[in-house]
Amino acid sequence: MGVTRSASVAVSALIAGCIGYGAHAQVAHAEVAHAEVAPAQVAAPDRPDAPLMQKASVDPAPPDASKTVPVPVAPPAAPEVAAPPSESSPAPMAEAPPPPPVPSDPLGAAVAARLTDPAPLLPRLTTKDREAIQAFYALGAFKPVWIVDGAYTAAAKSAAARLAAAGEDGLKAAAYPVPVLGTQPLTEAQVAEAELKLSAAVALYARDARGGRIHLASLSRLITPTLDLPAADAVLGRIAPAGAQAGALLQAYNPSQAGYLALKARLAAARGGHAPGPEPTVQLPAGPALKLGMHDPRVPALRARFGLASRTAGTLDAAPGEPDAYDASVSAAVAGFQRRRGLPATGTLTPQTVAALGRPDAAPPSDDNEAALLVNMERWRWLPADLGRDYVMVNIPEFQVRVFKDGRKRDEARVIVGKTESPTPIFSGLMEYAVVNPSWNVPPSILKNEFLPGLARDPNYAARRGYEVVYRNGNVSVRQPPGERNALGFIKFMFPNNHAVYLHDTPNRSLFSGSRRALSHGCVRVDDPFRFADAVLPDAWSGERLKKLIGKGERTIRLAEKLPVHLAYFTAYIDDAGGYRTLPDLYGYDSRMKIALGLAPGSLLVAKASGDKPAPKLAAPKLPAPRLGAPRPSAAPAAEVRRRSVREVRSVDAAPARPARTAARPPADFGEPGLWTPAPSRPSSGWW
Repeated sequence: MGVTRSASVAVSALIAGCIGYGAHAQVAHAEVAHAEVAPAQVAAPDRPDAPLMQKASVDPAPPDASKTVPVPVAPPAAPEVAAPPSESSPAPMAEAPPPPPVPSDPLGAAVAARLTDPAPLLPRLTTKDREAIQAFYALGAFKPVWIVDGAYTAAAKSAAARLAAAGEDGLKAAAYPVPVLGTQPLTEAQVAEAELKLSAAVALYARDARGGRIHLASLSRLITPTLDLPAADAVLGRIAPAGAQAGALLQAYNPSQAGYLALKARLAAARGGHAPGPEPTVQLPAGPALKLGMHDPRVPALRARFGLASRTAGTLDAAPGEPDAYDASVSAAVAGFQRRRGLPATGTLTPQTVAALGRPDAAPPSDDNEAALLVNMERWRWLPADLGRDYVMVNIPEFQVRVFKDGRKRDEARVIVGKTESPTPIFSGLMEYAVVNPSWNVPPSILKNEFLPGLARDPNYAARRGYEVVYRNGNVSVRQPPGERNALGFIKFMFPNNHAVYLHDTPNRSLFSGSRRALSHGCVRVDDPFRFADAVLPDAWSGERLKKLIGKGERTIRLAEKLPVHLAYFTAYIDDAGGYRTLPDLYGYDSRMKIALGLAPGSLLVAKASGDKPAPKLAAPKLPAPRLGAPRPSAAPAAEVRRRSVREVRSVDAAPARPARTAARPPADFGEPGLWTPAPSRPSSGWW
């Protein structure tokens, strides 16, 4: 029977499509086989989203070149031929990748099974870290790296010793528990549990040493350093093969700057070389509240808990006390415990006190001096591991800036920092250029609150103050030209950042004579900007040469190399003479950090930082030209001004929250005196 030409063409196309699909499937199968036998070509360990079967071989057998069986790989298939859609032919279904094969080695299988078990290894270990640990073990066929023949390796013992000494660096050894193997033979499941918990402790220690203990956004949205948190698989890959040097390598994740080491030495001296341990617990049965003079069968347990005598000694006037008597010594010990735990120090054994006696101490005994040392040691972890050969350091509570060249202090000067209601942010940036004779564009907050109401009352409000007003497409912008009255002075030093803060001059020279210089809207004003320029700008641009440019128009001077600038917040430090100095907590960050680190009793609910205000919007209100005598906008109700939201500061025992989204960078000429906080709205096209 004859066949039409169109039908013949359709059948040929259908056959070609089937052949193409078969070739595509053959190539996919060859790629999977190649991935299983060639672990050197797997995805990078920092790609936890890659399928596990493509990350490593899971064959537990050791490689033997003499017994290697070549795996046939299909040759490249012909290009796939597209077939026209047909209702009669079913669409090919994509095959899901098979799960990673279980190792045949019982010990490897136990490790793989524990990694798939959702039970946590450590409370604060993140999901990302756990996935990285899984990737690390997959690369080694899930074989243990810390335990061999039922005993810890030299690297495991060295790392465990460093974890036990975590208190030397202001960390808590209890946060990194090391499993005890004992003398009895262990099952595969027990070995896997101990192996992975030690890996989790090592990874968590390295993360905490680089500043991962606190979710910084819970302290303030103006604390935005870029933390260099190491990946768990990278940490394990570095520490596990190090042998007896594993502990030293693990300790090296802590800061190595001289300022940190000086605080660490003072901490050791304050502790006498021994870190305080947690207070013991005691489980008491429920009962009535006990007051001075009462008797109760729970009192002997209280005496044992506080190390008191089983009964008070007798005197000539009184017989010895009874063991179950709730006397003055027991009441005083209970009052001291209540004070340490943040409870009312009444000395009465209340149900709340009974519950606290049975819980581990979240805040081990620590005086104010030790807590200040620990808080400021933690702040060193916010700085980069390498501050730079040359760098600028601003210590905000000290109102001081220092310039370092080749690691040595070259110069220092007084500065003015942000007010408590507009704090200077804490972060590190790179200075790229300076601007001589800068102009200043008035930020939206000041434009809305001051200039628009003033222009509504008086069209010459801005002109009489030396400002230029521009009306464009219904928007209003205000600019202050260069000059002696300019808010930025004669020069500004720019290190682009999401807060739009920078270092600059100021026409208000007299303000530097005050001892408390928290007066700006967030930027840092330098006392002698031309001397500062001598220290940070290229040698060709001396302070004397810069002074000759004053009044000759705006001039940008770029640095040959970007200069690191660190805006830091240290309320305790060791000065150049070796003396220990403490400073007032300007923005109230110390108290919040003590709570977050478990160094102070009390509720974790704290008021939001005064600087955590909603970000100003860039788009100016589209208003007609100001009219003379127009009414001034009404102020917000007093209740709205006084309202403060409340947030919880996460303690170090809670899982860290997801980091805040990075804000878009604002215009470079934005800034003082108006602080740009993170998450600004997008600039409108006709703003400046």
